[in-house]
Amino acid sequence: MAMNKNTVLAWATTIMIIVGLSLIALGAFRYDDVAGWGFAAVGFGFFAIAWVFNALKGRV
Repeated sequence: MAMNKNTVLAWATTIMIIVGLSLIALGAFRYDDVAGWGFAAVGFGFFAIAWVFNALKGRV
């Protein structure tokens, strides 16, 4: 399987979404104090970066 730039960005986007969902889930279900807010904020940051990676597909 040959991986060009678009498939690398697609895999990066998928991995970033999975990590973002897991961080949000950690913040929501595991930590009930201020650390939960931090985990959720970092999870949404991963979503923002995944959105940028998705927008770059076909343009790089």
